[in-house]
Amino acid sequence: MAQKTLGAAIGLGLDGALAADDRVLLMGEDIGRLGGVFRVTDGLQKKWGADRVIDTPLAEAGILGTAVGLAYRGYRPVVEIQFDGFIYPAFDQIVAQVAKLHYRTRGAVRMPITIRVPFGGGIGAVEHHSESPEAYFAHTAGLRVVACSHPQDAYWMIRQAIACDDPVLFFEPKRRYWVTGEVDASLDAAPPLEAARVVVEGTDATIVTYGPLVATALDAALAAADEGISLEVIDLRSLSPVDFDTVEASVRKTGRLVITHEAQQFGGLGAELATSITERCFTHLLAAPARVTGHDIPYPPSRLEEHFLPDLDRVLDAVDRVLGRANSLTGWTL
Repeated sequence: MAQKTLGAAIGLGLDGALAADDRVLLMGEDIGRLGGVFRVTDGLQKKWGADRVIDTPLAEAGILGTAVGLAYRGYRPVVEIQFDGFIYPAFDQIVAQVAKLHYRTRGAVRMPITIRVPFGGGIGAVEHHSESPEAYFAHTAGLRVVACSHPQDAYWMIRQAIACDDPVLFFEPKRRYWVTGEVDASLDAAPPLEAARVVVEGTDATIVTYGPLVATALDAALAAADEGISLEVIDLRSLSPVDFDTVEASVRKTGRLVITHEAQQFGGLGAELATSITERCFTHLLAAPARVTGHDIPYPPSRLEEHFLPDLDRVLDAVDRVLGRANSLTGWTL
């Protein structure tokens, strides 16, 4: 196995997909000669040619519309949205066409399109470059929505997303692009694309998260262990469909649930998770589920983003609340 950054692992997965299937095409702004803003596609155009790794105009709706046409002709396009905040011009194509064509044609047409989206904050970027729009797409029937959190999983998941006959929104946590880890380029041990992963087992409370906050949740588990608290951490991986069975099994064991994501709280995935798990585990819950999210405001200027993003203290505060302990942030208990 080789050491790779998360970004390089995705690039390795794209390279493998191009080699495995000549119907796979990559499309996006600056992904060819430049190799992408985050260099995820570095070297792929030189290796596979400009007709398979395609630099496009700055026109997100046009890129997705072209991908729909290519999918109709049997190709498997992989589209890169350069930054999360630029996906909105393509919103209509994604939710009104990509998501619905299979259903609209009664199964006659498949849309095996993978839409890569660098998402989330934490890199000090300017406006429109630090958003978390995953809930919009998880709400749309007909789309799969996934988020990777570490290099090995990123490699497996991008290969599975491209091989999938359904359209997949593939969210990449941009502040974790430079995290390194071992990557096995085989697919033999890969879990299913829709399966959640128990990263750390615990007994006192369950933390459910995905993408950029998996590392924060792991830090919380380590810090809590110093006080004798055992936290179970679940990386959701698939945001639609959600692997509720894995979350339910964990909460039935621990009796307490903390959900954390960078996106705003109102109407977010945390609300869906809290409701669904409460419905499934009501008699097993020892406290109401707690959410730790971004605030219900537009993403702030970069100098204020540390106050917006969930951090270790806020996650531990939520753990204290579900455990009924006095805590340093609010000073109150349940």
